Amino acid sequence: MSGWDWTSDGWVTLVAAMSAISCALPGNYLVLRKMSLMGDAISHAVLPGLAAAFLISQSRAPLPMFFGAVVVGVLTALLTQAISRFGRVEEGAAMGVIFSVLFAAGLIMIRQATDHVDLDPSCVLYGNIEHIGLEAAVGGMPPAVTNLAAVLVLNVVFIIAFYKELRICAFDPALATTVGINANLMHYALMVIVAITTVANFESVGSILVIAMLIVPAVCAHLLTDRLGLMLVISAMIAGLSAVAGRVLVVYAPGWIGVEADTNTAALMTVVAGMLLLLAVLFSPEHGLIGALLHRMSFARQVMREDILGLLYRWHEMTRGRARSMTRDEILNAVGRNFLSTRALRSLRRRGQIEIDSPVTGDALHGMRLTDTGSRRASEIVRGHRLWETYLRTHFELPLDHLHMPAERVEHFLTPELSAKLDDALTGPDVDPHGKSIPKTSG
Repeated sequence: MSGWDWTSDGWVTLVAAMSAISCALPGNYLVLRKMSLMGDAISHAVLPGLAAAFLISQSRAPLPMFFGAVVVGVLTALLTQAISRFGRVEEGAAMGVIFSVLFAAGLIMIRQATDHVDLDPSCVLYGNIEHIGLEAAVGGMPPAVTNLAAVLVLNVVFIIAFYKELRICAFDPALATTVGINANLMHYALMVIVAITTVANFESVGSILVIAMLIVPAVCAHLLTDRLGLMLVISAMIAGLSAVAGRVLVVYAPGWIGVEADTNTAALMTVVAGMLLLLAVLFSPEHGLIGALLHRMSFARQVMREDILGLLYRWHEMTRGRARSMTRDEILNAVGRNFLSTRALRSLRRRGQIEIDSPVTGDALHGMRLTDTGSRRASEIVRGHRLWETYLRTHFELPLDHLHMPAERVEHFLTPELSAKLDDALTGPDVDPHGKSIPKTSG
């Protein structure tokens, strides 16, 4: 394409955004209820309803289409639950069976319908959003704008009107029934909304790609927040961004790479949504892979710092403060000489928890000792370690050589408050099972 045309590309972008947002809103509840496959099932299984409506009405009138699709969409949900409940089949397997059979039947019926009505099977499968620009150029506002605007308003009104009921049913259907909410009724109402949304988007993104707009923005939002209200807003923003970016790529990407390509807006919308999902998977603060990696690295540094503090405390305790301080090499050899341990030593110095004591020739032979701040923190760590050894010995009668490793792991999670509770439960022991003194107070 030569460039952006607000008359055609503007309408296409608007339709794409409304299509994506109308799918994303109910998609949040499918994701929260772990029913993502149900959206896929309905988006495929409504094809027999569409084909039957075409064959009966001999036209693509919106009302027969909606009616046929809604009937089959609700039938899909009913059959899935019936097979799962009475056939004792896992719900995901039941969905797979139902939508595969209905989708295959729908394809056969569509092939039959094309001989009688003006229906392009590829339009149903892949969408027809590119032609909206031509409709706008010829006759003003395209009909898809009105249809999708109505569906978007319907979804927004439905979610606002039943926000509390949908929220409770999404997280705990049993609780919803207990407080007087008909969970089954809300389930089927949601299925009706999903079916209507799916059919309305057939001409925009097609039945194959509608599942991406139903699920991907909601999954992205769920990775970014655990609050339902914010999740709805973020999913709508991601859906809208996917639509706009997808259309921009259709218009400009061929020119950027120097080729003439016949690209599809619905397909690029899905590609952009997939890229946003990848970014969320990698960089989500709470659930992202990069965030989790950084958290593990941060925790590993904390563990190494605490191991060094505990080592220096025990060295001072063993020598009763009369011998020289441990050198840097001795510390690194004890905890393991690696990048993490050297970083931990520098971090402890910056934090003011250890300091250089009596330097000898060569920087590597400098002694390291605890400061007052470091000594207080080290005593908390050692206190928790020895209290936990005492607790294991008292309540589980573990052998003495089985006490150190469990306590070595737990000491990094014991706060002073938890150590105080352990001390109370053990009636204030003075020594651990190995006969070593248990610090009573910090420092």
